[in-house]
Amino acid sequence: MDAAVKVACVQAESVVFDRTATIDKIDGIAADVVANGARLALFPEAFIPVYPSSRWARHLAGWEDDARPLYGRLARESLTIPGPDSDRLADIARTRGLWLAVGANELERGTIYNSLLIYSPAGELALQHRKLMPTNHERLVWGLGDGTGLETVQTDSGEVGGLICWENLMPLARFALYQAGVEIYLAPTADDSESWHDSIRHIAREARAFVLSSCVFQSAASYPDDVPLADGDELVGRGGSAILGPDGNYLAGPLWDEEGVLYAELDPQRLYEARQRFDPAGHYHRPDVFRFDVTSAARPLA
Repeated sequence: MDAAVKVACVQAESVVFDRTATIDKIDGIAADVVANGARLALFPEAFIPVYPSSRWARHLAGWEDDARPLYGRLARESLTIPGPDSDRLADIARTRGLWLAVGANELERGTIYNSLLIYSPAGELALQHRKLMPTNHERLVWGLGDGTGLETVQTDSGEVGGLICWENLMPLARFALYQAGVEIYLAPTADDSESWHDSIRHIAREARAFVLSSCVFQSAASYPDDVPLADGDELVGRGGSAILGPDGNYLAGPLWDEEGVLYAELDPQRLYEARQRFDPAGHYHRPDVFRFDVTSAARPLA
């Protein structure tokens, strides 16, 4: 990371179960963040077309007719790679001149994956990572990811990589990014708890990197009338997005209970200062004692 860069952390509602309209919304927000001088923007976990909330769980678990219509609806509105929707995201990144990082439900054959996609200003899919381990009710929705995407991509903003939600609690997955030289660490999530902030503050200090955590914000009222939700609060996801420095302190946010975009200027000097005492994959690593390897090949399909 050679120069200061402005980044954007987006907290917005998906257009629930509408892939095309959600991508339209991404384009509009991308235009705004570029107008505000940002060179990189992160959107929340599974933003396209919606995060499958725990309030879906009892319907997804139904053996008879409850589960299939809901899963089928999500699958039909998920994107495929390659495909026209991925091409459109690439075109948005190219047209806006932006590094665009988006969480998406990605469909391959009949299986949906939770993916983090990073598109370059040249209109290329620079990084594609599927969540390694769906959590709890998510296992009723998503397949298991693999080691592809456990890397960083060189951008004009620095070395960028990321993990999705509770993958960030997996020490070896984090270290894969540290070893790859991550400087801007992306952590899109649906975890809207205060304890999530304990985790991302620790990760920022451990990585000695800037952390962007874009969190799901969703209201029950935004769901179509025919989509079942368990009873609960009006907010399905409260958000809590934030940008942190390599010392674990907030540069922007947290933002709760509303849509918005957080901005921060990332100064590389802070990286160098933070790593003087601790560099997790550099002088504070002991490869003579610890051995670490990542299987980066794609998981074979059954």
